[in-house]
Amino acid sequence: MLPLPPDRRLTLLYAIILVDVVAGAAVGPVLPEFVRGLRQPQLWLSVGTGLFLGVQLFSAPLLGRLSDGYGRRPIFILSAVGTLLANLLLLPVRTGLYFVNRVSDGLTNGMYATVRSAITDISPPERLFRNQGIEGAIISLGFVLGPMAAGVLLTVLQVPPAQQATYVVRLAVALAALNVLLSAWLPETLAQHNGVRGAELRAELARSINPLTLWARLRTKNASNPGIRRIVLTQVALTLSTGYYFYFVPFASLGPLHLDARGISYFFMYFGTLSIGLNYVFYTYFADRINQRRAIVWLAALGAPVLASYGLMGTSKVALYVLVTLDCCTFSLIQGLLEGRLARHTTEADRGEIFGLNQAFQSLASVATTLVFGGLSVLDLRLPWAWFALCLAAVAGLAARREPAQGLQST
Repeated sequence: MLPLPPDRRLTLLYAIILVDVVAGAAVGPVLPEFVRGLRQPQLWLSVGTGLFLGVQLFSAPLLGRLSDGYGRRPIFILSAVGTLLANLLLLPVRTGLYFVNRVSDGLTNGMYATVRSAITDISPPERLFRNQGIEGAIISLGFVLGPMAAGVLLTVLQVPPAQQATYVVRLAVALAALNVLLSAWLPETLAQHNGVRGAELRAELARSINPLTLWARLRTKNASNPGIRRIVLTQVALTLSTGYYFYFVPFASLGPLHLDARGISYFFMYFGTLSIGLNYVFYTYFADRINQRRAIVWLAALGAPVLASYGLMGTSKVALYVLVTLDCCTFSLIQGLLEGRLARHTTEADRGEIFGLNQAFQSLASVATTLVFGGLSVLDLRLPWAWFALCLAAVAGLAARREPAQGLQST
């Protein structure tokens, strides 16, 4: 395989990330169809989300460790093939296969520790923060571009409601197949890798499924590199609030708005278009020139009341579009800033491990927030928004705390 210039490799990595997230998010508007016949369908949607995110608790550190030992490229190919097979399970619109899909797709979705490691492998120090920030922004964009793509498909083809789920799943399968090809094209980014022994993998798996062990490993990393723990805890709080990405579809379809798949997709068309513009401008012209810690504080503080207001908008679609505009200007910009700050605390020797630990903690937070918003939604569909707002306020609080001199820097 001919070597690609670093910028070309980075572009290919970004393309793989975007296609993967879009493929996963595209099915969001039609997921209610898989559980519509069940009692409390919003609760079963939350269970499916919990399964998808929960298995990443051990798959993320495991894949991260494998990528340190065998290289990034094999993990990308493995994950792409796994996503393709998982999406094929959804072609028959059946409730049981939906839950199988959530587990199987979650097993290989832990690749994002490898994604962040690969980006750091090929990023010069002066561009590391910018490149990691763009990666975080791309993930956020994918969450809105996926439903946007589904909406375009349903609108252009004028798909009748009874067939919408099948058409959208076919789109996700096609995108997953494209990612298999992109992953096979990607050159290796890790200069040296010496394999991983079976005993090491078993030990890694045992450590990954024990939250206390994960915490002890994080403390160890923080002792040698102060500041890592603060960033990971801030990302945990952010992940608790980003649970709304998964909750929005059941809320919009089953709540006061009563949006159908096409209506949800129209909303995400607006959300996606606005996010693309704002994220591009922010990370291209401002992210490297501002005090990132203070930016996180302000963006989180201003975004918390926006999240709370989603639960108070009632049936007003005007209020929905106003709130999502404010959302794009605040909350949606935070993820990339945190990713860039964490990247500065890694080395080539432990990059996959640190990003794997970070994703494992994010998986724990994702499962926790899914259980919380699933339970709250049974009581009242508006209550989860108060939870998301409180978690985002916690992000502001954690980021506002002064860090030790040898820890995180404010630039």
